[in-house]
This record gives sequence, structure tokens and C-alpha cells, in this order.
Amino acid sequence: MRIINWIKALPIFISVLICNNAVNAQVVVERSRDKVIISGTAYFIHQVKKGETAYSISKAYGISVEDLDRENPPALYGIKEGQTLRIPVSLVTEAKPAESVTVKIVRDESKFIYRSLKPGETVYSLSKLYGVSENEILQSNPGMDINKLSVGTELAVPKREFMSNQQKFDDQENRYFYHKVLMGETLSSIARQYGLTVRQLRRENRDLRFPQVGDFVRIPGTKKVEIQEIEQVKADTVPAVVEELPVKIDRSAGFTAVKDLKGTLNVAVLLPFYLSENFGRTEIDSSNLVKGRKTFKFNKVADDWIYPESIDFLEMYQGILLASDTLRMLGLNINLHTYDIKSDTIEITKLIRSGKLEDMDLIIGPVYSHNLSIVSEYARNLNIPVVSPVPLMNNSALVKNPTLFMASSSLEIAQKALAKKISEYYDHNIVFIHADSLGVDEDVKRFKNLIFNELSYKIPYEEIKFKEFLFYSRSMFNNDSINRLGQALSEQSNNIIIIASEEASVISEVIDIVSGFSRRFNSKVLAYPVIRDIDRLDHKELFDMDIMVYSPYWIDYSKKNVKQFNSEFRKKFHTQPLEKSYAWQGYDIAFYFLSGLAMHGKIFIKDPEIHYPDLLQNEYDFKRKAIGDGFENQKLFMVRYSKDYQVLLENENKPPE
Repeated sequence: MRIINWIKALPIFISVLICNNAVNAQVVVERSRDKVIISGTAYFIHQVKKGETAYSISKAYGISVEDLDRENPPALYGIKEGQTLRIPVSLVTEAKPAESVTVKIVRDESKFIYRSLKPGETVYSLSKLYGVSENEILQSNPGMDINKLSVGTELAVPKREFMSNQQKFDDQENRYFYHKVLMGETLSSIARQYGLTVRQLRRENRDLRFPQVGDFVRIPGTKKVEIQEIEQVKADTVPAVVEELPVKIDRSAGFTAVKDLKGTLNVAVLLPFYLSENFGRTEIDSSNLVKGRKTFKFNKVADDWIYPESIDFLEMYQGILLASDTLRMLGLNINLHTYDIKSDTIEITKLIRSGKLEDMDLIIGPVYSHNLSIVSEYARNLNIPVVSPVPLMNNSALVKNPTLFMASSSLEIAQKALAKKISEYYDHNIVFIHADSLGVDEDVKRFKNLIFNELSYKIPYEEIKFKEFLFYSRSMFNNDSINRLGQALSEQSNNIIIIASEEASVISEVIDIVSGFSRRFNSKVLAYPVIRDIDRLDHKELFDMDIMVYSPYWIDYSKKNVKQFNSEFRKKFHTQPLEKSYAWQGYDIAFYFLSGLAMHGKIFIKDPEIHYPDLLQNEYDFKRKAIGDGFENQKLFMVRYSKDYQVLLENENKPPE
């Protein structure tokens, strides 16, 4: 955390440092007279003119560079001519600002390389050539307009202190080095240099098979092995090296065959069916007024009317029934005991006290966290597995509940998968969008830490291009979010945009904004699983952005068992379930757990990985954080909304584009 905080503060530190060594120019910064009121706070609106810097503007208003950056996050990454800055009136000193801010150039050959631009060169190409970031070059040349550089322009490029062939970066916790790959080097040759095996090197550099020139390879150890300096050789003289293939251990060879079942299992289904609400077949209409007073009329509801809150769980129960029928045909005798358990704790307490759950072999539900806690604690003492069938806010219920199973992954699992995916694009400009304006959202903090942890396996911290973008609704700040996002994205490199929010309103507006930049910037967009369940999104924008989402479900309608399920569903219930219907989840839960118990007995509860049947929309991968905790499904599917308007299942083994 200390390193990450230091990284966030680094641009501010560099900004102040550079301004003390800056250029031979005289810049007059005039205070703006334009004021606006935003959410009750008065601001000066300052439009950046050519040659102005964060330092000169802050001096003109009598505020610190840190205050300027705090109010205008994009300023952390450099300001540009025409950019609009907000400056709180309350922070501005009344003293008359200096008429001009004079900064003198001091050439420091020990800290900078002075390079004249050649035809075809850009700030981006120089950053790659000298191994520094674009932001470091921009901060080293205050007042430079990146869009108006001409051949012959002299730029100051900060020097990097390199060892002969590899640069050392100490990690405070794990202690390791980074080796920068030279032409002709392979994992085998690098491993030999450091006295390691290729397997050891791969363990520290996950998913890295064929390193490219300029990549960083993580070297374990606290002391660098003394090696001979290796000269770079031309491509056509590189000796052929046979690469060792990575060792991959499959969890099982194919699906578990489910057949020839025997025995009897008792199952309790605890779902909120809202029977009393469905039992009432009339409704009160008070929409009419007579002489200014409401009239109450009792209307009979349609015969096929269902209480709306019941529908999802009725469909889940339909899936459970179909799975039970399938298993009965395979020889298993199943007794279903169904209870209407809603959010109050009275009914579940009565049920437990009645003793009706004592002889159960499996409990599915309840869906509300407080009731789930009561049931799982009771079932733990009887060694009865309890399955939570719907997504929960978090996975805290699993702590010290060894017989509890979460069939739907928590947000934390999605964040881990996304962080690993993001690390594949370690050389991209990463824009992290969230709406945690108060900095108190633990989900946002955890996600950032996971991303930095995964990126640290690929490159040193100081090489990470990470821009944190705080989202504000347009209803509050007009088009400010659009302008700021345009400044955070890079035209010189590829971008990865991360939408770190589960709020439908935030996601909808962010997608609307991001889609507007999809043609101008080369970008990939990653988002939380919830995005697949938000109906009001403009799906055309999702396809245009080529968005990628880790989803808890994926249905291949060409599979034999999926076709059979749809056929049986139509026969019994005269309809077909939608892709997002809980019917699929109900079937998979019942089929997986009942067949697992029938085939493996109680050992299945302690080691669910021994069972891997072919399901409809899930591939359950249950793991626990610690001994004594419950199990959480770790399996997610990478789903992509492609530009040719198809929803595709991505191959996770292929290299990133």
C-alpha cells in the first residue's frame, strides 16, 4: 500500500521538482474572472493558455499544486492548452498575484538526455526508446504542446539509472529483480543467467511464454547473480533455442459421467414464493376520483397473474423439478420438501424449531443473508450442505461455515479475474473509472490493490500507466466527465478502460460517454458481471466498444443437454426460459449437488472438486479461502460483445490482441 500511495503522489512530486528546474521562458498567468457555483461551492473557471503549467497557475491563484490536482484529477498527468480547470474560490488568496512567473532553463546533463526530434519520432516512441513513461517526458518539458511538435524540437528526456543489462527493483515484501529482455533472449537463456529453472521463472511470470524485446521478466531472489555482460546480436544471427512448454495440470479429464444412481436423498428448498401474495386474486384500484375524493374499487386479477417478486424463484423451482426428474430417471429417489421463506426470520426460526430440517441431505436457500446465516449455522452442526443460490453482497457468510456453498460468485472473484486479465495489457494506458467520491468504498480499494498486484508480476511499479478517473454525473457537472475522460485517454498508446461500478445509473452514463470515444481512441473496455443483467443499457454501444465482461453464466444452445432441457421445459410449463432466468441455475444446483452426494457420499461436501458433471450454464469450481470456511464458486466466463454484433465466449488461453 505504501508503494501504491507513493506512485499516486509521484506526479505531484515530479511536477514540483520540474518547476524548480524549468525552462527559459516568461509566462504571464492571469486569474480568471469567471465564477460558477457547483453543488453549493464557488469555483473560478480557468482555461489553460499556451505555456502555462500547473506550477505557474497555482502560483497565480495562491494555491498549492496539490490543491490544483485534487480539484482537477487529470492535471496529475499534465495539463494542455485549452483545458478547463476548476479552482475553489475559498482557497484563493486575496493577495495580488505576481504579474508574471519567470522560470529559467537549467540544462542538467546528469539528469536529462537532450534529444532533437527526428522525422517520424513522437513522445511515445521516445518513451519506449529510453525506457521512461510519456508522463515523465511531458513533466520534464513544461509548456510543451504534444500535438504541435516539429522535427528538430529539442526535448529533455529524464535519464534512467540502469545496471549493465538489467535494472533492479526491490519489492519490500517479496524481494525480487526485474530483467529487461534483450534481442535474442528467451526464458531458457534468462533462466540460465540467473541459475534458475524455466519452471521457476514461469512461476514468477504467469502467462509469459515468449518474452519480447523490452519486456520485463521478474527474477526471484534477494541477490543478483553475477553474470557476464551479453552483447546484443542481430536477429539473423540468433541461435535457435527450443522453448520448454509450460506445465499445465488439468483438474479432470472430461466431465464426470452421471449414471446408475442409487439411494434416497431428502432436499429442503427454502425460497421466497410469496404464496400469501399470490393467494389474493383481487386488487384495489384507487385511481379514480369522485368530487375530489378517491374511490376504491376491487378488481379481479387475471387468472394467469403472478405476484412479480415470485417469478424468479418460481422459475428456479421449475429448474429444480426438472433436475430431480432427470436424476430419478437415472435411478435416484428424491424427496423434495418446499417451504416459502421470505425475508423475515420468524418463519425460518419456526421451521428449525420444528425439527423438519434435521433429516435433510441438502438445503437449497434461503436467499436473504440474515436467514442464510441462521440456517447455515444450524446445518453446520448437523453436517448438512447448504447452497446459497443467488448472488450475495459479499462472501463474509462463508467464514467458519464449512458446509455452506455460494453457487454465485461474489464481486471479489470477478475483481480477481479482471485484475489478471488487465495485467495482460500491462503496457497499455489504464483508465480506472469509479464513483467513490468519498474514498470509502472497500470494493474500489480492493480492486485497485488487486490490479497493482497483478501488474507487478509483469513490470516494475514505476512503469505502470494507471489513471484513476472519478466519475461525476452529467446532471451535476454538465459535460465535465466527458472532457476529463478525453484527457485521461491516450492517442499515442492503446487504452484499457475499467468500469469499476455495479450501479446501473453510473454504468449506463459511463458507457454512453466511453462509446463516444470508441472511434477516436484505440481502447478495450472491461466491466463487472452485473452489466449483462442491466436491461436499460443501449446494447449497440456495448458492441461498438467491443466490451469484455466476466460473466457467471454462459449457455451454449447447441449442446445436447441444453436442447433437452428446453424441450422438457416447454412440455411441462408451456414456455421457454430466457437466458437470464433462474431456471438454469435451479437445474444446475440440484443436478450438481444431488448427483455429487449420490455418487460420492459425504466426502463430496469436503472435496467438491472430485465431481465435475456437464451442466447447462455453469462449470462449478468451488474453493475455500481457509480451512473451516465455506466454498465459493470461482468459475467465470469471459464474454465479449464483438463489433460485428455477436456475443462471444472468449478463449482465455489465446494471447491478448
